[in-house]
Amino acid sequence: MSGSPPPGGGFARSVGLFQATAINMSQMCGIGPFVTIPLMVAAFGGPQAVIGFVAGALLALADGLVWAELGAAMPGSGGSYVYLRQAFQYRTGRLMPFLFVWTAMLFIPLIMSTGVVGFVQYLGYLAPHLGQTAGDLVGLGVIALVIALLWRGIENIARITAVMWAVMITSVLLVIIAAASDFSAHLAFTYPAHAFQVTGGHFWLGFAAGLTIGIYDYLGYNTTAYMGAEIKDPGRTLPRSIVFSILGIMVIYLLLQIGTLGVIDWHRMTDPGDIASTSVASAVLEKTWGKGAADTVTVLILITAFASVFTGLLGGSRVPYDAARDRVFFRPYGKLHPRHRFPTLGLATMGVITAVGFLIGRHTDLATLIQLLTTVMVLVQALAQIAALTVLRKRQPGLHRPYRMWLYPVPSAVALVGWLVIYGYADKNSPGRHPIEWSLGWLALGCVAFAVWARLEKVWPFGPKEITEEYLTTPAAEPAGA
Repeated sequence: MSGSPPPGGGFARSVGLFQATAINMSQMCGIGPFVTIPLMVAAFGGPQAVIGFVAGALLALADGLVWAELGAAMPGSGGSYVYLRQAFQYRTGRLMPFLFVWTAMLFIPLIMSTGVVGFVQYLGYLAPHLGQTAGDLVGLGVIALVIALLWRGIENIARITAVMWAVMITSVLLVIIAAASDFSAHLAFTYPAHAFQVTGGHFWLGFAAGLTIGIYDYLGYNTTAYMGAEIKDPGRTLPRSIVFSILGIMVIYLLLQIGTLGVIDWHRMTDPGDIASTSVASAVLEKTWGKGAADTVTVLILITAFASVFTGLLGGSRVPYDAARDRVFFRPYGKLHPRHRFPTLGLATMGVITAVGFLIGRHTDLATLIQLLTTVMVLVQALAQIAALTVLRKRQPGLHRPYRMWLYPVPSAVALVGWLVIYGYADKNSPGRHPIEWSLGWLALGCVAFAVWARLEKVWPFGPKEITEEYLTTPAAEPAGA
């Protein structure tokens, strides 16, 4: 059964609620808010940008409840892979989990690579003369250190993550307190004319942009779902860690956004030549407490960015493990370290891809590639997973669900609309790049790869579907006509 220790030993359930919430929050609140606050202000054109963080929180919470029900019912390593495999096996065999792993092996480490790029860019505040080569070496060194720290037992990782969570909380609290010490309500709450005029397309275009930025900042609330096989009492811990982390980060983001707007004129945040447009937290500290304090907090922000990459690769490296064990991905990915019980090849592969993505981002434009992979993620993970929840309620009514979505199906509908808005906005925000067309092309290529793999493995559509309802206490009868 997936998610249970296999003969000879498997994952140890050693991560409790506090540590699980810390893992999610560390992944969510990396360097993201410190660099996206100016982007959010530019998207809305004024201090009303707080709407974007609220909208992002609502989408994250709605989608988080999808994760909560699925994760509590099927606490295996791999997250979405497990849920898609269980839901869609009746019609399309192993196609959906294969496509998820196909994309996750790229989009997870490449998104992590953007965090490392941000780390090096933020380091520029402390070392303004840092050259290209030196920056490349620093970034590669950060990735190597992350892999070295992850190359050990989960018990040690849980303790390291708790320390990083404390640093993250300290860094954001210092920025919030500094902003409060010199807060101007006039700056924070003086809006430009027509800021809330909802007629016409300008407001809604800004809203779509803000929602995209907002959900990017909240991504990571599902990190512990990828580690379901390592969570204590997952039926209670997983849902709580998801909801607690989203609510906690929402409060932090709103305080950060409103606080910075009360210290730094929002026009400065939209000026590419102003330090507030690239290092807004440092600008706040420099104005309120001086350069020394700004340097100190910048160091803490860099540690926070490091923690985000750390927890992202921690959860992401588990994705191909469960797939390989179930013969839906390359079999060597199904092996654990003989002593520390972590997936060695998955971690190593994602580490290498993160390094390659970092170098690409440093020397070319990584934004288009990341947007493409994020758009693919919407199709293969977000939308498919919303459908999976409904499918499983019908296909496996006897599945033990320690948590059932509140107000079902309202959160599913809210999440569906939110993700469709983000997906549709991608083309409008990228003239000439056509990320939707490229995402569909990547998906088609994944289908071709699946057909080749399925032919070699002799599974559907070239063999039986092999229905496995391993999370059912009593397997449900397959519905007529399936």
